Amino acid sequence: MKKYILKRLALAVLVLFGLTIITFFLARVIPGDPAALWVGQRAKAEQMEAARKELGLDKPLPLQFLVYMKNLVTGDLGTSLRTRRRVSDEILRRYAATFELVTVSIVIALLIGLPVGVVSAVRKDKPVDHVSRAVSISGVAIPVFWLGMILQLLLNGKLGWLPLQGRIGSQVLLSDPVNPITGFYLFDSLVTGNWPAFVSCVKHIVLPAITLSFASLAVVTRMSRSSMLEVLKEDFIQTSQAYGVSRRTILYKYALKNALIPTITVVGLTYGMMLGGSVVVESIFDWPGLGHFIVLSVTTNDYPAIMGSTLTFALTYVTINLIVDLIYFVVDPRIKVPGSRR
Repeated sequence: MKKYILKRLALAVLVLFGLTIITFFLARVIPGDPAALWVGQRAKAEQMEAARKELGLDKPLPLQFLVYMKNLVTGDLGTSLRTRRRVSDEILRRYAATFELVTVSIVIALLIGLPVGVVSAVRKDKPVDHVSRAVSISGVAIPVFWLGMILQLLLNGKLGWLPLQGRIGSQVLLSDPVNPITGFYLFDSLVTGNWPAFVSCVKHIVLPAITLSFASLAVVTRMSRSSMLEVLKEDFIQTSQAYGVSRRTILYKYALKNALIPTITVVGLTYGMMLGGSVVVESIFDWPGLGHFIVLSVTTNDYPAIMGSTLTFALTYVTINLIVDLIYFVVDPRIKVPGSRR
């Protein structure tokens, strides 16, 4: 197991290195002058030249990359050209908000998509199956930004049930501030018994979480349905039915457990998709996370922030997929570690 984990970690390092190369050179060819953002649009020619030297933009690209990699190894992601703060500090301030939103969204997708997929497979070609497939197709087809704006108009503009934007109510934040333990407002307010803040956080996260989870919900539903249909055709399922094993035991103890492997794989991939989708969702709902920070960085050509945020997302995605791979061995003990003789 240790060798397997070390091998996966080595592959992860290679993936991150390749992504660093691609992102670095793409960030440098974006139209615009980063030096102008650093010194201001009305700077004189000599000020622009001094800024380019200060930022290292006067050096050849390969040399700039070597300098960046040297700093990256020491944990230095550079300084944001827009905020004039360290990129690592900016990421730490915003990462918890994005991670909380994506995690709540994937939990919603699993809690709804998995049971719906199972029921859809068991009642194949019945009305419930047709409805679930229609919802799945719409989940993939409907643009995230359109769904988000429709939910805002309906649940906030028309009904007034949920807040429009933000992570917590401004009045609640003043009267009952969240004690930052982990940075996850839901968890921190819950464990400290700060109920006004907890209720406000729940209300604020509902709309963006539903918006972000809708497409993933469709994917999880279709994959769990497809996996269950495959497993239900297996011989051991037919044999269990012939022996008179209860239907509930067959479905949830035998069939579902065997159908979880491909579904877990999709969950790992879906988490990465949600990280990318959070960029759009956070912009729509003014969610103070890393996705919103990336949008502002791209529009201002803040390449150190673009690089740092991209690497953070990539590291999160690689870590989640490594955890998913390890879950395989827990769900199905028959799976052997690659290279193992047992």
